Amino acid sequence: MTRRTPLALLAVLLVAAPPVWARAPAPLPKPAASSTARAQTKPAALTPVASVEGITEYRLPNGLRVLLFPDPTKATVTVNVTYLVGSKHEGYGETGMAHLLEHLMFKGTPTTPNVPQALTERGARPNGTTWLDRTNYYETLPASDDNLSWALSFEADRMVHSFIARKDLDSEMTVVRNEFESGENDPRGILFKRTMSAAYRWHNYGKATIGAKADLEHVPIDRLQAFYRRYYRPDNATLVIAGLFQPEKALALVQSTFGKLQKPADPVPVTYTEEPTQDGEREVTLRRVGDNQLISSVYHVPEGAHPDFAAIDVLTQVLGDVPSGRLYKSLVETKKASRASAFNFQLRDPGVIGFRAEARQDQPLPPVREALIKTVEEASRTPFTDEEVNRAKTALAKQTELLLNNSERAAILLSEWAAVGDWRLLFLHRDRIEAVTPADVTRVAAAYLKSSNRTMGTFVPTPKPDRSELPPAVDVAKMVDGYQGKAAVAQGEAFDPSPANIESRVQRGELANGVKYALLPKKTRGEMVNLSLDLRWGTAETLNGKLPAANYAGGMLMRGTTKHTRQQLYDALDKLKARVGVDGGAMGASVSIECPRASLPEVLKLVAEVLREPSFDAKEFALLKQERLASLESQRSEPQPQASIAFWRVLSTQYPKGHPYYVPTLDERLADAKAVTLEQARDFHRKFYGASRGELAVVGDFDAKELTSLVGPLLDGWKSPAPYVRVPRTFQDVAPKSVVLETPDKANAYFLAGQLLQIRDDDADWPGMMMGNFMLGGGFLNSRLATRVRQQDGLSYGVGSSLSAQELDTVGWFLTYAIYAPQNAQKLEAAMREEVTRAVQKGFTQQELDKARAGLLEYRQSARAQDGNLAQQLSEDLYLGRTLKFDAELEAKLQKLTAEDVRKALSKHLDFSKATLVRAGDFANVSQQQAPVPASGPAKAPAAP
Repeated sequence: MTRRTPLALLAVLLVAAPPVWARAPAPLPKPAASSTARAQTKPAALTPVASVEGITEYRLPNGLRVLLFPDPTKATVTVNVTYLVGSKHEGYGETGMAHLLEHLMFKGTPTTPNVPQALTERGARPNGTTWLDRTNYYETLPASDDNLSWALSFEADRMVHSFIARKDLDSEMTVVRNEFESGENDPRGILFKRTMSAAYRWHNYGKATIGAKADLEHVPIDRLQAFYRRYYRPDNATLVIAGLFQPEKALALVQSTFGKLQKPADPVPVTYTEEPTQDGEREVTLRRVGDNQLISSVYHVPEGAHPDFAAIDVLTQVLGDVPSGRLYKSLVETKKASRASAFNFQLRDPGVIGFRAEARQDQPLPPVREALIKTVEEASRTPFTDEEVNRAKTALAKQTELLLNNSERAAILLSEWAAVGDWRLLFLHRDRIEAVTPADVTRVAAAYLKSSNRTMGTFVPTPKPDRSELPPAVDVAKMVDGYQGKAAVAQGEAFDPSPANIESRVQRGELANGVKYALLPKKTRGEMVNLSLDLRWGTAETLNGKLPAANYAGGMLMRGTTKHTRQQLYDALDKLKARVGVDGGAMGASVSIECPRASLPEVLKLVAEVLREPSFDAKEFALLKQERLASLESQRSEPQPQASIAFWRVLSTQYPKGHPYYVPTLDERLADAKAVTLEQARDFHRKFYGASRGELAVVGDFDAKELTSLVGPLLDGWKSPAPYVRVPRTFQDVAPKSVVLETPDKANAYFLAGQLLQIRDDDADWPGMMMGNFMLGGGFLNSRLATRVRQQDGLSYGVGSSLSAQELDTVGWFLTYAIYAPQNAQKLEAAMREEVTRAVQKGFTQQELDKARAGLLEYRQSARAQDGNLAQQLSEDLYLGRTLKFDAELEAKLQKLTAEDVRKALSKHLDFSKATLVRAGDFANVSQQQAPVPASGPAKAPAAP
């Protein structure tokens, strides 16, 4: 129960966001007048080109496609620009160019030289992503005419005026190379790259988007500039605006920004390579350090717009679903493998359907391979049933409906459909899935799941190949011409997520059984409701040594009840269009629900049944144990989990073994996971579970009286047999310690440095600490650490700091983290030490503080605008005895902070010389002759135990 600063958001951005961004790049040579000239005539009024279910398309004279998706329920507006260029369009020696260019697009323009700072100042949640057929850039900002105007001006500007400069390439290349190296740590990812490379001999889908290391290191700047000018243009782009905005104003802004860009005289280059029909099994073998055995196979299928792809989607779901899927039943339930899954790539050109299986080292691999091939390639010999197909269609329909009820997510994912051929394919594909029959699924399985069409791990000669001929290309324009779609979903209200407004609308009370509640009814898009429930039990004494059994008890909750099997439970929730999470641990259980208003009563009944009447089925328990053992075993050779365990063990020695906060070693976790019995898990549930103490919060479209009358009876009479006394956390002085862990054959290392703090989140120093940490290692890649370690030195793809404080105990923690190449260990540590020490001793400028403060406050406001987040916060505040007044007062204190306040708070609590340092990597194998190579993949702060 810690209150985290928005740095948690930074960790997510560092993981999800492609690379480092910039300071002040040198200008690009001026493009030809034909590609950047500004139109001088007054723009004509735009008329809709197409409109489907609340999304309307317009077309500018310069060829730009504009999609408007107004959603008054959002307090934000999202601007997403998709360019129809990805790694598929790269030439020889240019692999990784599309992704590398994406990085450089954040290095600035003449009018916005510091992109990260500009985005952070406006509280934006931005990102850029590159894939096979497309590249997109988006930002979600607090909704306002000014923010929308700025975002459109910025995106139009960087479409043609980005700095694509030599000096930026020199520093950014090492960061992207570090990202490449992070992928080299993951056997699953490497095996998949090898499999795709073997499956595609000619088409660029066989080349990973990250590219080849040599191409990244040697790409000439003039080729990057030419690639930029060739594909970044209005007639090769789709602009999506979604959220809270006025369509008329938005169109006017689009015309005044993007409308001034002229369509180049030369047409957009078109790719023409076609992958020949595969004429035999292909096989690759990967041998590297790792923990679990893996098999991956892929089969060619038609392009994503082809009518067959609806049946292919259903086929993928039927084979790969957990626990109803045929692969799960033939591989996991038989204990041949610990995991099995299916996937497909729905692309502009013919893609793939694929399958994966994972086995622990003590599970023989040949039976896994045999069962995988048989289940996949003989699937059509056992015709698919109505039950299988309907279950898959229901699950797929739920995914689409939940997507369309979230305009922000939809705005971003429309990029994928634009890349497939047309954004309306999202709706057309949904309609086609509704019409899929078992015969359709059987037909596509027979057509494409053939041995001659398989790329796997081992070559097996076949005397008589049976090849899959792909159907002719389809006419997407003809296919979507005149398509109207379905009626738009219900609209919600515009909601102000300020503490004062939330407090004015929250209804608080207590159920008859003692559970406290906070209710915030409001109109939402699609009449959606978000619910958060926390139950608490136990004392430090009664819970001693119970953590392993408690974890299994919580893990069994969603695996079946006395009235519903696990599959029946999942099927029921799919039909109710509900996203439900239920989990339990030693000190309590938590529930999260997202569902339509009409489904809420039935969903609540199911959740109460899950909590009160789990079946503790022996078969499900065995499967859960197998999954947990595989998950733990997979951490043995990985730097990040190894470093995290070591770090928190050093800072948690005050808790003896058996205590709820004790941090076990990986070996202890494995031993506990193996030792727990089904009866121990059942016994923990019987002795501790109950609703004697808890908090309930609901946000969304519901009636407060109806809800309390629904929940009350479901929890009445369910008391926890065990007393509840909060287990406090305690502070202890920890002597500085340095830990080095060897993780052989891992190209990417992990660094952690931090200390415990004597502070609480209502202390006078907390606002200054929050702000100081945000400027040191938070924000959007413009923190001190990101600027120095990532952007200036190019040492790390993921670097930052994290800060937390308890609400009821005077204890917290501060840490810094980074991923990096083992060769750069000394440089990385020196840079981290220097930047933390500089911040503590000299503080920050008033200008830095003013800009960071605006961004931090916007992040907090945006977090409250998400109904699920708000429900969780209201529930936590009930436990703490707080209201949103605490947030308002904290934000008022943040507003009043001076640079000296921040410096004093940091210097009082932080001392890098007292920090515990943990390094995990392949340091022993570092060659002294090899040139230093910067860090690799994304990193995030390790969660506190």
